[in-house]
Amino acid sequence: MFRKILIANRGEVAARVIRTCAAVGVESVALTTDADAELAFLATATEVANIGGPRSYLDIDAVLEAGTKYGASAVHPGWGFLSENPTFAARCEAIGITFVGPASSTMRRMADKAEARSTMASLGLPTIPGSPGTIEDASVALEVAAELGYPVLLKAVSGGGGRGMRIVREAAAMESAFDEASAEALSAFADGRMYMEKLIENARHIEFQVMADRDQVHVLGERECSIQRRHQKLLEETPSPGLQGSEGTALRAAVIERIKAACRALGYRGAGTIEMLYDPAGHLYFMEMNTRLQVEHTVTEEVTGVDLVRAQLEVAANRLVGPFNEAKGWSIQCRINAEDAALGFAPKPGLLSRFDIPTGEGIRVDTHLKEGDAISPHYDSMIGKVIATGATRSEAIERMRGALDAFSIEGVPTTVGFHRRLLDHPGFIAGDTDTGFLEREMKGLMS
Repeated sequence: MFRKILIANRGEVAARVIRTCAAVGVESVALTTDADAELAFLATATEVANIGGPRSYLDIDAVLEAGTKYGASAVHPGWGFLSENPTFAARCEAIGITFVGPASSTMRRMADKAEARSTMASLGLPTIPGSPGTIEDASVALEVAAELGYPVLLKAVSGGGGRGMRIVREAAAMESAFDEASAEALSAFADGRMYMEKLIENARHIEFQVMADRDQVHVLGERECSIQRRHQKLLEETPSPGLQGSEGTALRAAVIERIKAACRALGYRGAGTIEMLYDPAGHLYFMEMNTRLQVEHTVTEEVTGVDLVRAQLEVAANRLVGPFNEAKGWSIQCRINAEDAALGFAPKPGLLSRFDIPTGEGIRVDTHLKEGDAISPHYDSMIGKVIATGATRSEAIERMRGALDAFSIEGVPTTVGFHRRLLDHPGFIAGDTDTGFLEREMKGLMS
């Protein structure tokens, strides 16, 4: 195992990695910027490196300089920021710092979403009908859309988190949608290239957790992430309500075998997530692969008993992992953000003047914040994540209700109330949701 690890990230994921480092006896170096330097959780790291202004988490030179200065032998990228940047991974490789994740060459293939589609199709995973590669301009987009049939979805080649995406329902809207999506992608990812998929409506978003070492590819079940707003996940659970019964069990088993075969062919190492769409006809289509740990990894940990961060470190140290236990029970995660749901989920940074979190059987809260900490306007508005686990979905829902009721947060508006109403919605209780659920039901959830 490594002696010292640099955590090339901030906030909740940094606190999460620090906890596992401490548990396995590995020293941790937490990065911070001037905007984050007063956060209390930094004291839990072995050492802290301030790398400058608010955007410095994206500065590869500054991050690697800190790693070298503090003698780190590995770097954990977390999620977001540089976590899926193949150039960053290659720079780590070049200077002899172990990147906790797949090889930069593998990351590069999956970072280009158009190439990832074609690669996975060639390896046996069904893909959503779409453009054979990138689309140069709006005129080409019109030609491709005419072949696919409307509605279609424009997506950024280097995209993620819903940025650089536009739904187009008619030819007249294509030019403006293409220009807007491309410009947004260029600003967010320094890459304005686009590709297109047929829009699959009323589909579930289902993803499979991969953990691969040098010998085996393990798939630790699936998560459903259909509760989304503008392609941003708000609630996740495992297993998927949509893959129940004999048909769901058979489909899950068949897809897992295809995922294992594809990842073996890629030579994949470490944690990854295969994101798929499950259409009303019962087809699971590959969308993309995230070559990192996910925000929602917690629910998989709760039903399997596996510390996924520890498994990442073991794989990066060239050790074997597994075998892993079969998943048991049901787990749900709600993302608690400093946002005003009534104002379109507008972020509201500020000081946490009170912050009491729930406890109890089956309840876990992951957060980097304490009472008196400030939520910075420079970064995302996440306060933390509450995870409720039970023997059944009904028990997990009931425990989550109790946990949300027990939160006491003052100083900023939060999404706690929104989640509480969501858990009482008959459609959610029945597991009858898809990626359009919130758009259809938002008015009722606001009252």
